[in-house]
Amino acid sequence: MKALQHRLDLIVDRIESPKFLKNDGLGNEIGFWVFDYPAKHEVLVREHLELMTSRLHGRGYKFENLNIFQVLVTMLEERGLFDRACQREKKVGIEAIKKTLSGPLSQEKVAKFIASNYDIEQMDFLILSGLGSAWPLVRGHELLSALQDVMGSTPMILFYPGEYSGTDLHPFGIINSQNYYRAFKLVPESGNESKY
Repeated sequence: MKALQHRLDLIVDRIESPKFLKNDGLGNEIGFWVFDYPAKHEVLVREHLELMTSRLHGRGYKFENLNIFQVLVTMLEERGLFDRACQREKKVGIEAIKKTLSGPLSQEKVAKFIASNYDIEQMDFLILSGLGSAWPLVRGHELLSALQDVMGSTPMILFYPGEYSGTDLHPFGIINSQNYYRAFKLVPESGNESKY
């Protein structure tokens, strides 16, 4: 847990660096960053995110810390589907409701919802969290791919409950997946800056 706390303590410095804010040194790569962490430390990460968000707002940065699960709830509520989806999940289970909601909550629709409800171009950066609560309705690599079309040059951090190897996302650190996605680790386990 000390190693994770050390990595959490380095986040603000990384966000405030030109490499992050101006995408310096990324070449043609998009400014997508992943902060992975053991899912068992979700509460610690959430508490740190709250403090960090307050601190960064206090420093005058323009950004949003969007909880993906809350985004899904809002999307369903706006269409009058949330209560029905909850009732249906009780009857048919998560796999069936996942299939039912795959259309209304496609990763592309989630990305478009974020783009249409938040002025991404005017932000210094975007933070996404809450992916663990939204899984398996939202998959990290699919969401990142969909967001490429709407983020422009605005940097984004995905707080990821699992492991990110630098190429593959492994949900919760226990699900073996081949979910390739190219992003940068915001704070690697060593605490050193990511190499580009």
